Amino acid sequence: MASPLRILCLRGVGRPDANADWLTAWRAALASQIPNGAATGVLDVQGVTYDDLFADAPLQTADILGAIWKLAGSGAVYGVSDWLGRRRALEEWPEALRWTAGMVAQWVGHERLRAALRERLAAEVARFDPQLICAHSLGSLMAYDTFIRPAGRASIQGRLLLSFGSQIGSPFVRGLFGGRLEPLPARHWYHLHNPYDQAFTSSLPLSAPNFTEVKTPFHDRSGWHHEAIEYLSHPNTSTEVWPEAMARTAARGPSRRPPVCVVERAQPNRRALLVGINEYPREADRLEGCVNDVFLISSVLQESGFAPDEIRVVLNERATAAGIRQRLDWLLSDTRAGDQRFFYYSGHGARIPSYGPGDTVDRLDECLVPHDFEWSIESAITDDQFFRRYSQLPYDSHFVAVLDCCHSGGMTRNGGARVRGMAPPDDILHRLLRWEAAHEMWVPRSLPAANRSLSRLAEGAAYLGESGATHRLGRAIALRTLPNAQYDRIRAELGHHGPYLPILLQACQEHEYSYEYRHGVTAYGAFTYALSQILRRHRAWHRPLTFEQLLEKTRKTLADLQYAQTPAMVGPLAQLKKPIPWQELSRV
Repeated sequence: MASPLRILCLRGVGRPDANADWLTAWRAALASQIPNGAATGVLDVQGVTYDDLFADAPLQTADILGAIWKLAGSGAVYGVSDWLGRRRALEEWPEALRWTAGMVAQWVGHERLRAALRERLAAEVARFDPQLICAHSLGSLMAYDTFIRPAGRASIQGRLLLSFGSQIGSPFVRGLFGGRLEPLPARHWYHLHNPYDQAFTSSLPLSAPNFTEVKTPFHDRSGWHHEAIEYLSHPNTSTEVWPEAMARTAARGPSRRPPVCVVERAQPNRRALLVGINEYPREADRLEGCVNDVFLISSVLQESGFAPDEIRVVLNERATAAGIRQRLDWLLSDTRAGDQRFFYYSGHGARIPSYGPGDTVDRLDECLVPHDFEWSIESAITDDQFFRRYSQLPYDSHFVAVLDCCHSGGMTRNGGARVRGMAPPDDILHRLLRWEAAHEMWVPRSLPAANRSLSRLAEGAAYLGESGATHRLGRAIALRTLPNAQYDRIRAELGHHGPYLPILLQACQEHEYSYEYRHGVTAYGAFTYALSQILRRHRAWHRPLTFEQLLEKTRKTLADLQYAQTPAMVGPLAQLKKPIPWQELSRV
């Protein structure tokens, strides 16, 4: 008789008294899904308990409030801000919130707790020797935290992992792992994602031959749409996971998924997205040269090897927040090593004062200003929305973003050049001011540093602004939650370099303005026009040009023409010193 299939289960978050018989329910669900699973002796299902470890690692209510706010994405989803803004005592929270986000926050906030959980899970795997590990919600965090570390990698090799209802992809959680997620050395890792799950879950932005994500949309009676049984017994799990997973558990069982074939391409895959907005709804906000900029950049890219169908353009009223995000998904999806991605934006920029726990303004968010902008995070393009799409790109891909806008607040000088920055209305500006009674004047409020350790570095202002409280575009600041020394140690331990960072060219420094330029009667962005002329000139000369050289030459051109703007650039230092990858390309 064949030995039974050994399955180790890790329960997710939830009230212990409401989940006392959880393993029996899981065993029944697994038996109903796995071929012949209901037969006696076919399955050996055991569970890992850990409630005692959480009881020994309590957090203060204020700590959990802050952690839940970050899990919720600044409280902008699921109505969590309604509860946190009132600063309710922990015992007054909704039970579902208390036993979901509260326990995840507890896990995030206690390094000793995480270490104890890793030790317990590793010991259970060694004792039971499971072929399949099923991990729900908080259990998936325990599993990833255990198996991604050098000491735990051997524990998952040769085994299958099924994660579901997981918060691993949350930026707040990813910060613990140095801002980047890496594939596990499992035989295969299946991940189930319900887009309606309200327990702060997310899909996983991983690309690996041994990783498969399966969409499992459902609603359950709890209203949180997070029930483990619903995931395990979902029709998509039945058809896309269990048959193949059971084949993989056999000692020499073949996979039912065809092998991944790597096809070498003669040329890298290229995509470009160009956004230009002149016709903002308010007449006072309208610009003149942004659409011209887009056509100018498109012509330069096509001269440099981009085909017309590799370039997408969105202009004016079509450049809404949703429209830009949808096209960013197209731009950055399926990016592989060597691929080239280019994003260009010409329009207004702004900075939004954003709220933290308890309705306290705790930072400024740099943003791009879509056509339907209303001074809210939801109607803007911020780095929090941006980095979710770029932070997991392959390190050896090429993503360049060029932004011809400013974030200092705009003004239009009569008889002079237009400025590409939008000043906040008075009600938004009020968030940043406090009344100084002694002088009877309004003065700027001090905001807490987003990462004190990073702000103390020489390059800290380039990432956090001079105030230390600005989430600047293209820097993935929300993934830099750890102090610098710990951040460097975690990256080294996990064998990665942190989140992918694009090469970002900006029209001016933080507190400068980005101006428009008139070429005869035709308007352009001064920065865009200068940059384009330099690229064309070097291409005609057949001279390679590095990003650093492009920056310096553009700066000099604008200074010579007496524009009070100094272009800026950030990105991996080694990449900035290399030739622009697409400048010398040509198509026959």
